[in-house]
Amino acid sequence: MAQNKDKYKYFRIEAHELLEGLGKDMLELEKGKSGKDLVGRILRHAHTLKGASRVVKQPEIAEIAHALEDAFAPYREQSNEVPPERVNHALGLLDLIAARVSSLDLPVAINTEAPLPVSEEFFETVRVEIAEADKLLNSLTEASVQLTALRREAGSLERIRQLAGNLRGCLTLEPGLNGNEPREASASVKLRALTEELCTHLEHLERNITARAEQVTVEFTQVHDAANRLRLLPAKTIFTSLERAVRDAAQALQKEVTFELSGGDIRLDAHVLTVLRDALLHVVRNAVAHGIELPAERVSSGKPAQGRVELRVERRANRAAFICRDDGRGINVEAVRRVAVLRGLVPAQDTTSLHMEEVVRIIMKGGVSTSNTVDEVSGRGIGLDVVRETAARLKGEVTMSSDHGQGTVVEICVPVSLSSLSALEVETSGTVVALSLDAIREIRLVADHDIARSATKESIVYNGKVIPFMTLASALRREAVGGRKRRSWTTVVLEASSGIAAFGVDRLLGTANIIVKPLPTLAFAEPVAVGASLDAEGNPQLVIDSEGLIAAADKEITSTPKPVSVERTAILVVDDSLTTRMLEQSILESAGYEVELATSGEEGLSKARKRQYQLFLVDVEMPGISGFEFVSQTQNDASLRNVPAILVTSRNALEDRRRGEQVGARAYIVKGEFDQGHLLKKIRELIG
Repeated sequence: MAQNKDKYKYFRIEAHELLEGLGKDMLELEKGKSGKDLVGRILRHAHTLKGASRVVKQPEIAEIAHALEDAFAPYREQSNEVPPERVNHALGLLDLIAARVSSLDLPVAINTEAPLPVSEEFFETVRVEIAEADKLLNSLTEASVQLTALRREAGSLERIRQLAGNLRGCLTLEPGLNGNEPREASASVKLRALTEELCTHLEHLERNITARAEQVTVEFTQVHDAANRLRLLPAKTIFTSLERAVRDAAQALQKEVTFELSGGDIRLDAHVLTVLRDALLHVVRNAVAHGIELPAERVSSGKPAQGRVELRVERRANRAAFICRDDGRGINVEAVRRVAVLRGLVPAQDTTSLHMEEVVRIIMKGGVSTSNTVDEVSGRGIGLDVVRETAARLKGEVTMSSDHGQGTVVEICVPVSLSSLSALEVETSGTVVALSLDAIREIRLVADHDIARSATKESIVYNGKVIPFMTLASALRREAVGGRKRRSWTTVVLEASSGIAAFGVDRLLGTANIIVKPLPTLAFAEPVAVGASLDAEGNPQLVIDSEGLIAAADKEITSTPKPVSVERTAILVVDDSLTTRMLEQSILESAGYEVELATSGEEGLSKARKRQYQLFLVDVEMPGISGFEFVSQTQNDASLRNVPAILVTSRNALEDRRRGEQVGARAYIVKGEFDQGHLLKKIRELIG
């Protein structure tokens, strides 16, 4: 799609990097760090920013950058500290520059998604070029599919070698020739020699191809993992903005606060950091504004005048925990009790028995976070509403604890990446799906008689507690293989913030590191599906949301309708595009059709002649045999001419439509006008 050129794109990228560096160095100066080296770096960054601003004809930004140079130039050769008021003035200039950079026009997209906000653009482009990393990952996935196909072809060499060996055996067993036939004997000897040479070469070729295919597979895995790591940024990427937030809040409220950061080298998906940053800004601001006391209050209670806020990042398997701890006053339990009664969250007679744990649960549920009560409840409600929503968006969890007079701890635990997942692959009703390993607590064999059944749900006893049980086939609204009755179930126990539940599956296939791709907008999928991954052969498989799955098992089953029985009509999809094959297969299988895939016209013809299909769904533009040629050849084949074909293409010219009709296509669908309902309606018209 066409898109206007963004003349400020690279300037915004450079300016954001320079501003972050300037802000970090100025905060170091304010702490009293040695000024000479820091001032030199600040002057270089400001000078670079001034020059870049003039190149893109932004004189106002250039003038402010020049003012930064003037502010620090007197301290270039001095080792003494830069006055705090000078740093404070410079930070104000940085804010002016940041505002002007953010106000620069972004390009107007034509028929595309809206451009990213500047704050997200910084994370998307400055650090790792996320789009390029994604392109690399997609290319590697496609290449991996082709490599798998090559390895299958290499297997056919073994059969060729066996045939050559059989030929050699036959020649060895050939009866001896008499001396009157020297010419025939000579030919036989040569034939045997050639056969021996053929066997030797085939054996050598098979050994080399197999070994090199294995080596390439290993290297592909390493490159794929490295490309996936490119999408991850160190947590310290957001430290400067958090440090600035703490500093500004402390200054505004006339408080003395030290901010300690650790774990900045732990890497997370850029999208995760982008979303998480805003939530953490609420957390650290609240820690200063409503946790840390004024200096006089702290001294009177026996604390140091200077408060302390700590943000620590920890890696926990495939998740990262952001732990914010302050040494402030803690949660005002009495205030929360009063607000809880006013809002009807607890009866008045129960408030005297509310302990800290119950107070935290009330706050975490929300409903006590309005502007007129924020001071009364230490300001934790509003921030936690944002934090709670952010954690849910990232499929993470947030917890809080507080000790009166000693401080509060807020912990946000989120996945390191939303696109890369360590998963357990399982099969249910012929469908392969992926479950997050993080959510799996145990895998066990559950006897059918140990499943308690009521009119509304099923359950089992797990670690002394009754938890919901559900077949994964039921969650996906598929009929269980062999029916509901069996002696035992392979059961996966999942736990998430929404609870714990057990799910019966047909079999376990193993673990894998997968890349989660968003489902095509036109694809039908169950609500518990969060995306799809591709197996080694390029076939899509659903990735299941543990939270949604547990919630589905916990719901009472009011009725269990039988799945609609759809005759398994076979459709052959022929398309060289992996994305299009994935989309069409998802749509057709969800509608109850049996789908086979071919990646080229040649493969499609080979499959069409080996099995009876009721419909061909064919791309037009493919290397080798085009869709037009495929339809033409099937129409000229007496055994295939009665199978209707639908052409799917991006070509919308009248002559292309006419050619489709001439070769015998029964329908012509343009990808730009693709509609799932129209496709299924056309298929029903053709084959019922």
